Amino acid sequence: MAGHFRASLADPPAKSFPDRPQFSAFMKPCRFEGEVRNLEVVGTVPAELDGAFFRVMPDPQFPPFIENDPWFNGDGNVSAFRFHNGNVDFQQKYVRTEKFVREREANRALADAVEFKVRTTANTNIFYFNKSLLAIKEDAPPYLMDPITLETKGLCDFDGQLPSCTFTAHPKLDPATGELVCFGYEAKGDGTPDVCYFRIAPDGKFLETVWLIAPVVGMIHDCAVTDNWVLFPMIPQICDIDRLKAGGEHWQWDPNVPFYLGVLPRRGAKGTDVKWFRAPNAFPGHTTNAYETPSGNIVFDLPLTDKNVFFWWPDAEGNAPDPHDIRAEYVRFEFDPRATSDSALDLPAPTPILRHDMEFPRIDERVLSKPHRHSFFDMMDPSLGTDFPAIMPVLGGGHPLYNSLGHLDHESGKLEVYYPGSRHMVQEPVFVPRGEDAEEGDGFLIGLEVYGACGGGEGAYEVEGWVAWELG
Repeated sequence: MAGHFRASLADPPAKSFPDRPQFSAFMKPCRFEGEVRNLEVVGTVPAELDGAFFRVMPDPQFPPFIENDPWFNGDGNVSAFRFHNGNVDFQQKYVRTEKFVREREANRALADAVEFKVRTTANTNIFYFNKSLLAIKEDAPPYLMDPITLETKGLCDFDGQLPSCTFTAHPKLDPATGELVCFGYEAKGDGTPDVCYFRIAPDGKFLETVWLIAPVVGMIHDCAVTDNWVLFPMIPQICDIDRLKAGGEHWQWDPNVPFYLGVLPRRGAKGTDVKWFRAPNAFPGHTTNAYETPSGNIVFDLPLTDKNVFFWWPDAEGNAPDPHDIRAEYVRFEFDPRATSDSALDLPAPTPILRHDMEFPRIDERVLSKPHRHSFFDMMDPSLGTDFPAIMPVLGGGHPLYNSLGHLDHESGKLEVYYPGSRHMVQEPVFVPRGEDAEEGDGFLIGLEVYGACGGGEGAYEVEGWVAWELG
């Protein structure tokens, strides 16, 4: 879903990656597969950590045809950090997508002129469900991987049950029922307004499927669920089928489109039951959580900015924000999902939770869809002293560099910050409870750091390591 540039296979393949930010410094393609046993550890691995931490990253195996190819197009490369008895073992392996396999056979990147049955790179999220890993990019069904070997099992259509062409990169696992709450947008193909909502039982059987129509063909990257509702926050990046046919970009920012929030009954709904709430034009980030109040209102927490975070997809006039000016603040919406009039679909203004620039919020997943006291996230806090020669341009797209991890106690308002140092960048964290019976927020925050994140010139280094921050 990143464009329709047509290149000729007669063009010679590039022998090196373009001199662009998304292929330089810490963004330089890794292209590594293998394993390392018993990693060196600074400090002590908590004894309570016994399991695996998985992550996936875009990592192009070959130089692209398009010099300024977005980082989002890189091949999915999955890492596993396995914790046991105070030791950590490491594995890394590419997802064997159709695109990856055919390009490896050709020993070069293949142009858009080459037809693929499914072109996805499966590079956005890695999710454990029903004894398998789902490697997902939201433009296609997921690929199944073995969680022990990281071998790719193949494209997953859930034994023919998946009716949608697409599958969200951010499904939600209900901790009480074990069911997976999912959706796909552009579910009948590029440029279609169809959204397919579905629930999957722990054994992989589909429980229900609901088709609905979005007000515009916009990007719905994430979702949130309560006990009785599912929420679809739409980013005003718009797909126009005529623009696609003319060879234009898939996405274009539209400052005149509101921030739409689709709300659908979680069980037993019809497509016509969806309500599209609206707020002034804004870019919703990844969702934290949603839950219901005793009165039946929905509380919904997420980062939000009034600027186009995906600035490399500008508006129709080519306008895009300066990357340095983009910051997402933590906000809370509260509204009544039982609206009965058009005017009631206007969302109340959100309440600020935190004024810091933040993203990638997580919770203790045991309270998903319930009121949460704790949330965890990446932060950019310039006051901490960040020795970066550049912020967002180094990414070549995506979110700004984040230099710290935050833990917010929503009850007391206390903010704890983990700051690894002036030349470190943090990646998306995951919260791990200390044990099954531990109180909410008592456990460890696991994530990756990048050292020398913005180093340039000779002697620059880009090394990744994991960090476990003990909380509670």
